Amino acid sequence: MKTFATDRSGRKMNVLLWVLQALLAMLFMFSGVMKFIIPVAEMAKQIPFPGWFLHFIGGAEILGAIGLVLPGILRIRTGLTPLAAAALVIIMIGATAVNLKVGQRGAALTTVIVGVLLVFVAYNRRRTAPRTQLSQGTSL
Repeated sequence: MKTFATDRSGRKMNVLLWVLQALLAMLFMFSGVMKFIIPVAEMAKQIPFPGWFLHFIGGAEILGAIGLVLPGILRIRTGLTPLAAAALVIIMIGATAVNLKVGQRGAALTTVIVGVLLVFVAYNRRRTAPRTQLSQGTSL
């Protein structure tokens, strides 16, 4: 049986997660869209990767941003939210490595912080995601 205090702290955690998800989704949507708007030659000056790879990362960021919020808004396949957050963590690991390689320690710190926030979202949304019959171990 849940107590009132547990319900209240659960609601606070849910609000915190939604705020983080919305902010992270805006960040990744902006970053992903910019990878399609900025000319490849301009991006290549800052990031030493081919244009097709930068567009791929931009597309992944856009899809990740959508995955952070859309399942929860529609209440359909909410288990995709922690998966989207985890996939974005992988992108942040790569971004951190690239930033360290080119000597941008401040940018690397930023990507580490964003990655930690994504891990927090992934962990807590995975914990609270409704379990399907398949994930509970029942057979078809």
